[in-house]
Amino acid sequence: MSVVTLPRMAWGDPASADAALLVHGLGSSAALMWRLGEALADAGWHATAVDLRGHGAAPRTQDYTVAAYAADLVATRAAHGGAWGAVIGHSLGGASSTVAAASSPDWTERLVLIDPAILVEGRDAQIIRRSQERAFADNRIEVVREEHPHWHPQDHELKIDAVSRGSQWAVEQTSAQNSPWDVRADAARLTVPTHIIGADPDVYSLFTGDVAHQVLASNERISMSVVSGAGHSPHRDRPDDTIRRLLEALL
Repeated sequence: MSVVTLPRMAWGDPASADAALLVHGLGSSAALMWRLGEALADAGWHATAVDLRGHGAAPRTQDYTVAAYAADLVATRAAHGGAWGAVIGHSLGGASSTVAAASSPDWTERLVLIDPAILVEGRDAQIIRRSQERAFADNRIEVVREEHPHWHPQDHELKIDAVSRGSQWAVEQTSAQNSPWDVRADAARLTVPTHIIGADPDVYSLFTGDVAHQVLASNERISMSVVSGAGHSPHRDRPDDTIRRLLEALL
């Protein structure tokens, strides 16, 4: 498969010995990882976020498999000049980071996965598809505010920007080309410390129930915590609690 070079933005001191890669979810963008980037910079890290293929300013392609997303992420190691100190991935970014770390154990020293899309099928696949369809059908700020009234105003603005600059075809093909969407075997092969920050299943979570139990049981290197009151995007729903758990996982 062809690898594409991913656009970047960064927070913090480039000379820092601690470097983190931030990987967004489906239909999102590098800019929407700003709360995590700022928090990492305040903690002394240099944080870099990328636009995934088909998203933001990244190149468009024909291949939107999780494996292709992962290959792009692995290629960031060479451009960075060595292993990342940590990779933080949300949803699709979590699944892609899982595959990348499983296939290239020297890519990162640790993983933090935020409500990762490890297995997407049935009801969850339908919910994701409908959510993306709604976003592209009506991208007005009033709609985003109504759906997510508790988000920071910049998250509202950046969500609109991500949808307007992203490829609807790429988002649709990400669902179509990943059937089955299942990276549990990759999670079982992870050799680096991995912490999963889960969403609250009483709100909505992709990583919960049997899937969570199976993944945690498959690999002793994987641990998990849950952000109470947060939906699928804890870093936007409950940023303070999510950031606290992220920094604890990086100690």
